[in-house]
Amino acid sequence: MILPFFVIIPLLAAFLIALISGDREDWAAILSILSVIILLVLSVYGFFALSETTSIYEMGGWQVGHWKLPVTILLVQDALSAFVLMVVSIIALAALIFAVQYIRHKNPTWKFYALFMLMVTGMNGVIITGDIFNLYVFMEIALFAAYALVAFGGQAEEYEAAFKYAVMGSISSTLILVGIGVLYSATSTLTIARIAELLPGLSPSLTYWVGGIFIAGFGLKAATMPFHAWLPDAHSSAPAPISAMLSGVLIKALGIYVLIRLFFNMFADYPVFKTIFLILGSISILIGSFLALGQWDFKRLLAYSSISQVGYILLGLGLGTYWGVLGAAFHLFNHALFKALLFLNAGSVEVALGTRNLKEMGKLNRIMPVTSATSMVASLSISGIPPFNGFFSKLIIIIAAVQAGLPFYALVAVVGSLLTLAYFMKVQRYGFYGEKIHDQVDTPIGYGMKTAMLLLAVLCIVTSLMVIPGVLEKTLDPIANVILNRAEYIHSVLGR
Repeated sequence: MILPFFVIIPLLAAFLIALISGDREDWAAILSILSVIILLVLSVYGFFALSETTSIYEMGGWQVGHWKLPVTILLVQDALSAFVLMVVSIIALAALIFAVQYIRHKNPTWKFYALFMLMVTGMNGVIITGDIFNLYVFMEIALFAAYALVAFGGQAEEYEAAFKYAVMGSISSTLILVGIGVLYSATSTLTIARIAELLPGLSPSLTYWVGGIFIAGFGLKAATMPFHAWLPDAHSSAPAPISAMLSGVLIKALGIYVLIRLFFNMFADYPVFKTIFLILGSISILIGSFLALGQWDFKRLLAYSSISQVGYILLGLGLGTYWGVLGAAFHLFNHALFKALLFLNAGSVEVALGTRNLKEMGKLNRIMPVTSATSMVASLSISGIPPFNGFFSKLIIIIAAVQAGLPFYALVAVVGSLLTLAYFMKVQRYGFYGEKIHDQVDTPIGYGMKTAMLLLAVLCIVTSLMVIPGVLEKTLDPIANVILNRAEYIHSVLGR
């Protein structure tokens, strides 16, 4: 059973880094990268070999004579959790490869890698747990590591962003804990599948109240409008590899993934929540795009763009149809790739020129060809230009909205995509093909940083093939089926 290793490996890596690294930062980097490669191999194997079944690993329920301990902690892997584990591992590997050179310009120490692996531990734990309280515990592990990593550069701006992130994170965690407490008092269980089985028999007012609390709490983690206040500062101030992790996977694992798991497994009988997803998604798409349009700080523009792109995922989920959910899952993957790549591009420019201001950049395609080319790929992908991956996931969501008889939401998605194209044309026009000419860079970009960017750029192109008939049935179709088949999840966990 591979499930426990998704927590054991990164947690052990964090411990070993603290134990053996000392002043040798290289040891910490090597150990982190090796650990994430192992996690990536396990997650790919779990997705392609085991996604058609639901794997369960039980911790607890020990037998002592004739008495069995009634407390059991469940780890659950199905197509959805295996898919998100794979996404986390891909982005973590790219971020670590990039960080080896990048972090030397900030605060080179083993502590960065130890905190990074703790963050991966927390995210993986959230993804595979079948217990709502342990979900909360793993979420806090990931968040405490993230708070420290946002402030890792030691600048006043970073401390302020980390403080704001911690305050907003504490508020959302408190809301979530209250919701968990109410559910436990009403059902006497913390197992998600068991709560899902019992919830239809509870008072509808209690269900709506708890659902509203969870939307606010996990909406803050996902940084959807209007729960987004922490994100622009945290994502723009953090070191570039951490910005890539925060936007690429953290808000997905702690926010979007949990919303999917709870509201399609536990609250599936209450369509009002899907309507709320549609509204929040539409607001996020439009307002996030307009706010990004006015930014000249490269990383801050990307941060507001993340809010807009999360809106597409919520919009697809809110439709609640097969194609809407499939498009949302595909866009979750695509956004992780091209947004992580864009944050690495921004970090590369910041290292080379010492600025994030688009007006101070210029014809970077001449002195930074790899960064310039990969940023073009990512910009076209996120703008929804064919044949890049973002085009297909957005198109699927738009078609799903029309098929569902909701053309207004299809129009919102189209307008959001046009606005996205507008502000990324600005990025290319001023940032990489502007009038200002730089003859040389202050700091050269190393092979590791270039490799990470090229890896993600290639994936932005190759993953477009996931919509081809024959490939789609092996990749995206199992995920949509798992999300929509609530009864199968309950039976797989409780009926073993």
